[in-house]
Order: sequence, then C-alpha cells, then structure tokens
Amino acid sequence: MELDAKDRKLISLLRENARLPISSLAHHLDVSRATVQNRITRLTDKGIIQGFSVRLKTDVGLSQIRAITMIQARARKTTDVLKKLSGIPEISGLHTTNGRWDIVAEINAENLEEFDIILTHIREVEGVANTETSLLLTSHKM
Repeated sequence: MELDAKDRKLISLLRENARLPISSLAHHLDVSRATVQNRITRLTDKGIIQGFSVRLKTDVGLSQIRAITMIQARARKTTDVLKKLSGIPEISGLHTTNGRWDIVAEINAENLEEFDIILTHIREVEGVANTETSLLLTSHKM
C-alpha cells in the first residue's frame, strides 16, 4: 500500500501523540473527522498502524537498568537463538542486523544483580558465539 502525504502526516502526528482527538487530527490535516477516522481504520486494517502504545519517562522506575546487547550467533543458528531469546521476558526487543553482530537485544532489569543473571542466561543460550553489551544512560529522543 502506498502512503500519500496526508497518510504520512497523520502517522507523524500519531507518533508524536497517539491520544490526539480525531477533531485535532482533522484540523491539522485540513480534512473532515470522518476522513481521519477512515484513514486510521484503513491504515490499521492494512497493518501499517499495528497498535498504539504508551511511552514512559525513563525515570519512572519500571526498569532501573536498560541496555543493548549485540549478539553473534554461530553459523546458521540465528533463528534458533532468536526463538530462545524471545522467551526471556526482560528482553523487550530483538532485532537482526548486518555486520559483525547478528542480533541486537534490548534488555530491561530492575537492578545490577538481575541484569547479571539476564546476561549470563543470554550467553548460555546454545548458538550464541559472542556478545557485547552497552548500558543505556540517558535517552535524548524517544
């Protein structure tokens, strides 16, 4: 499905604030409320918009430790490693990538002890060849 300029603007407005009322979106797009509602429904039905979520301040205490771990998988083991890692609840995101690392995992932990246990668990997954982890300190753009 090809997006037109109004679709892209609508998506941009929703990314900024998914709670904007339909009337405000209509005003920004210079279209009727019905048109905005129809576009949102169409974009959702087509899978372009897959849902709406909540962004939290990083200091609300949900996860005190946030990190990314780059993971190198053994030859032809990436799919197996991804399946095993997807079962770890403290991993909030998994991404395949190119270059030296095969997988990037986003990790959330309550404290350093829990973080250490998660890293150990990742390193013990069969098919993981190497890892490198960086703690996330301050987020500048969400």
